[in-house]
This record gives sequence, structure tokens and C-alpha cells, in this order.
Amino acid sequence: MATVLGIIAEYNPFHNGHAYHIEESKKRTGATHVIAVITGNFVQRGETSLINKWVKAQMALQNGVDLVIELPTVYSISSAENFAEGAIKILDSLHIVDYISFGAETSDFAALNNIVTVLVNEPKEYKAILLHELQKGISYPKARDNALMMYLNDIKRYANILSGPNNILAIEYLKAIRKLKSNISPISVQRNKVYYHEEKIVDEFASSTAIRKMLVHEEFSDMRKVMPYNNYMLLKDEMRKGRVISDITVFEKEILYELRKMTIEQIAELPDVSEGLENTIKKAANSCNTIEALINNIKTKRFTQTRIQRILLYALLGITKKNMVDSKKVVPYTRVLGVNERGKELLSEICNRNPKIQIVTSVKKYLENYHHRILTPMLEKDIYATNIYTLGYQGNSLANADYTNRMITLK
Repeated sequence: MATVLGIIAEYNPFHNGHAYHIEESKKRTGATHVIAVITGNFVQRGETSLINKWVKAQMALQNGVDLVIELPTVYSISSAENFAEGAIKILDSLHIVDYISFGAETSDFAALNNIVTVLVNEPKEYKAILLHELQKGISYPKARDNALMMYLNDIKRYANILSGPNNILAIEYLKAIRKLKSNISPISVQRNKVYYHEEKIVDEFASSTAIRKMLVHEEFSDMRKVMPYNNYMLLKDEMRKGRVISDITVFEKEILYELRKMTIEQIAELPDVSEGLENTIKKAANSCNTIEALINNIKTKRFTQTRIQRILLYALLGITKKNMVDSKKVVPYTRVLGVNERGKELLSEICNRNPKIQIVTSVKKYLENYHHRILTPMLEKDIYATNIYTLGYQGNSLANADYTNRMITLK
């Protein structure tokens, strides 16, 4: 029987570090098949994907992944906790995944588990410290980090762990696995060349952040060094077609339009909006002409730029607090973006193991034949998100790509 490895990723875009992560994970687990759950056209830090979800799927399939599944938009642009839980729910629902591997800045796996134990059990002493930190007016993530370091009483060991973006997601993956009582075994692969936000090249490795910056500055020779050649050529082709979207500012006017159109009460219904933030957002939207100015007028110690950017995407895509609450109540559908021959074997085995699973290979057929009060609107949000995303193309900007783009199939 196959040994199946699960990976959760953005692949924005897929680079040599991602290829290394897949190969190293396969070596350590003995995996014969790889499933990747990836974000769609908008990503977790409140940004756009550089390229559309089908191109990302093809990049993954060309470099070690056998089955690519889309993480629904409502999870993709959510908090790290909901992002991780949505993806783990999908992998767990397949009933065939043996391992999940994620990148982390730390090699101290025990420390990650210690943090998870506190967050899952929430001891009274920890909760009291957290409340005290929140009363200082700092953001929740910062308050939580401070409370964890004080409760665990080892600032030196935990400070660097809690500051790493990949570590933060790793903690959320481990929490979700425990919460769901999943049998999937987690492993971590340490990032030891370049980290998440770094913009330097080390050997043949660079972060996705650095690659996106290279693209903006047309540093193509550097891009060629740090990406698999087939993926570099795919990215170049998307550039030629005018289908690369650098960042959220591409949708600047659409976002400002939505916020100006919305009432204060409607803004208050956007996820992550609390403590009267809706008034600040409305005032800024009415007086600012750029995304940069808008964010600078809203952000504070308590409300970080990433949180503000996610709120802007919620407004752009029409995602409400109710949508977010509903997402926590269900196991998402399995929307297949691409497969190779081994991926087809996986799909067959998934259906055998879990005959009730909702697999979406055709959006049209799924919506015609199935209705669910939460999952149907969730899929409709994915379709709407693509329709908005393609407005950013410099070339043809046709709607309904989720209906017209076929699942990527590689031999």
C-alpha cells in the first residue's frame, strides 16, 4: 500500500526551497505519493497570489506533487488558526494521508509541542497572563507570545520560535491535528538557507517574498537560479500573457469602492473587525486614495498590517463573520486543481476509503447536483474570488474561469 504525504502550501510561486522540502519529506517518511493542499488566488497574509491557482497547481505537479487540492478562499485568507484547521480537515477527510510535513525555522520539535499543549489546554495561569497582556493594548498575537514565554518560563528557548512565520503555522497545524484527533503523523523540515521574509539569495535558494520582488524589478537571471526551470518558464509565460498580479494594490480602487459603498454596520460584520475598528476603516476609506494610505491610517499596535490587509480582502470578496463562523462547522469539499497518474490512483483510493467525501472536479456538475447550506456558498466564494482576481490581468480578463478552466492533468 502507498505511503501518502500531505503538504499545505501557498507556492507563491513554487521555488527550489519547495522542491527541497518535498524531496526531504519523502526521504524522511518513505512516502510514495504526495498530496498538496494549496491556497487559491488570494493568500493568508492578506495578499494576492502572484499567479492563478491552476498555474500553481501545474508548478507543483511538475515538481513532485501528485494531487493538488485547493484550500477554499474563506480559509486561505483567514487567520493562521482557521487557515491551518481548514487544510488539516481536508487532509484528514481523505482517509489516506499518513504524514503531514511542514517547514519551520526551528529544529526544536519538542518546543513546538510544548506550546501546542498550552494553547490546547489553556491552563488558568496562562489565561490570566494573556488577559493581563491584552490589557496593555497590544495585538492578540503579540499578547499570546508574551503570555506563552512567561508561562513556559524560558524566554530564551521560545522567543525565537514564536517570531518565526513558519513556526507559527506549524503550531497551528499541530493544534488542528490534536483538535481533530487525527491519525496523521506530523514532521517538520527546518528552513536553513533563507527564511520567509528574507530577500537574499543563498546558493540556489530564495524565499517567495524575494522572488516576487525580483519579478517586479525584472531580475530574471536571479529568478532563474532559484526556481525549477520548468516553473520559471511557466512564470515567464504568464508574464507574457499579462496574467501576473504583483500585490493587493492592483485592486486598490475596487477595495476603496467597496468600503465607501458599505455602511459602518456592514464593515462591522467583516471578520477581524472589532472594538470599533469599523469607524476607523470607514473614515479612512472616505479620505484616502491609495491602499498604502488606507492601511497607514488604520493600523495600530493592536491591529497589525497583515490583519488590516485580510480585512480589505474580506471587503473585496464579500466575506462576512457569518461565513467565517460557518467555515468552522464543516469539513470542506475536496476541490481538485490537478493530478498526475499517481494522483488518479489517490483519487480512486480516497473514494474507496471515504465514499461520502465531496470531491469537486467540475464546479458546474457539483453545483448542479449538490446543495449544502454552508459548502455551496463557500464554493461560490471561490468562483467569485477568481472573477475578481482576473480583473487584475493586463491581458484578457474573462469571468467564470472556474467553469472554463479544466483540471490540470499531467502524465
